[in-house]
Amino acid sequence: MNVRNSITSKDEMLTNKQLKIQWNNIDWKKVEKYVNRLQVRITKAVKECKWNLVIRLQYLLTHSYYAKLLAVRKPTRNKGKGTAGIDGETWSSPETKMKAVLSLTDKKYVAKPLKRVFIEKHGTKKKRPLGIPTMYDRSMQSLYALALEPIAEINGDRTSFGFRKFRSTHDACEYAFQYLCRKDTPEWVLEGDIKGCFDNISHQWLLDNIPMDKSILKQFLKAGYIFERHLFPTEAGTPQGGIISPILANIALDGIGNLLHDKYHKNKDGKISENQASKHKVNFVRYADDFIVTAKTEEIAKEIKELIKEFLKDRGLELSEEKTVITHIDNGFDFLGWNFRKYKGKLLVKPSKKSIDKITEKISNTIENSKAWKQGKLIDALNPIITGWANYHQSVVSSEIFNKLDSRIWNMLWHWAKRRHPGKPKQWIANKYWHPRGNRKWTFSEENKQLNLLSDTKIVRHIKLKLDMNPYLDKDYFVLRRLKLRARKLADTAKKTWDKTKKICIPKTETMTNNCCPI
Repeated sequence: MNVRNSITSKDEMLTNKQLKIQWNNIDWKKVEKYVNRLQVRITKAVKECKWNLVIRLQYLLTHSYYAKLLAVRKPTRNKGKGTAGIDGETWSSPETKMKAVLSLTDKKYVAKPLKRVFIEKHGTKKKRPLGIPTMYDRSMQSLYALALEPIAEINGDRTSFGFRKFRSTHDACEYAFQYLCRKDTPEWVLEGDIKGCFDNISHQWLLDNIPMDKSILKQFLKAGYIFERHLFPTEAGTPQGGIISPILANIALDGIGNLLHDKYHKNKDGKISENQASKHKVNFVRYADDFIVTAKTEEIAKEIKELIKEFLKDRGLELSEEKTVITHIDNGFDFLGWNFRKYKGKLLVKPSKKSIDKITEKISNTIENSKAWKQGKLIDALNPIITGWANYHQSVVSSEIFNKLDSRIWNMLWHWAKRRHPGKPKQWIANKYWHPRGNRKWTFSEENKQLNLLSDTKIVRHIKLKLDMNPYLDKDYFVLRRLKLRARKLADTAKKTWDKTKKICIPKTETMTNNCCPI
């Protein structure tokens, strides 16, 4: 008996070793190239309305070994890779990943219930439900998302930017700016927000309209969720936390742009009319379930609101009455963390007050929780927060706000330092934590570490996206665009790196003098 066990164990070890080698030796460029080639074929078939061919190509992709490799790779590399579903599994080793690839199949597939958790919404006492699928179900969703994405991309609204390849919030910001920046642009804006979009989408609408295997889609939608050891059915919605959920939500919302375009940009003969477009000045920009619609008058904006309400009703959705408001551009509105407002006829886009308060609170909490930390650890914790926020807002009018936030952070750090040394004089505290670096005489730093300043971030304008470009058919355009964006930012990064190098190279014996202490 013991001998049999030892032989079995040895065979399993050998198998695991082979699986590990197999996973570690995968040529990912070859895998991506093969899958991308199939996605391009699906895109072309959709464009030519060859739906029978689309179905065959989707089947080919979802049963492809290479696609299964990518499907397992995605959930094991994203932010939620360490979060388990109800089965407690996380595929952290090469062996488990390879086993998952070989076991991934649609035959007799039954999705397991999701693990329900609640996440607090910033600035409110409300909590947002999050459904966590098992790793196996995440991989299945990832596999079918690969086949669904090209179709969603072709049929998507031109000015929809959320959860789409090579599109971002900055693209949405650029088009919102374009529609509102000139003197003759619309003055009224409908700010739209869909109430519980992910939680309320009609399952029947999705099953009737999503072009994918209906039996698999039904498993994704009807899996149910477990909360406090009780199983609850899912009668509507697509779970936040599911890999395929953003694509399903996008497809459900696509059509608003075409609806408004047909009504306000075309004449009675169904042809695009410039006179009609300039008469109403209706433009639409959407990112996920947040959107804005411009209009020449308040009455037109109210009419648009009713049209969108009717559009959403078929999908089981409704507008949030609290967050859906009509605003004059002179009063300004918030969209994706920015405030759009005209000052004496000139449109300025700045970080919103809510976004500023959020980053201030995050930095304050980090400093507050670091009482026992050394200075270097605090710098390491703050720098990614500061850099991330600065990079997000570096394409808008942010210089003044960057300087104000630098001042706030300085004050927070000064209080942090004083609390650590209540009996020490101010000059001693200043000399311990702040040192000269390059042209700056007052830098929160230690040895080769220093705190990043928001004001060091150069304002770099975002490159406008050409709306008719498709990521599967116009790959060269997106590669070139990404290189241009990088080149702009690298020019600034190179300058900052050079400045930082000069600061680090200053002799450590140099200390602060009384003249450089602003206290």
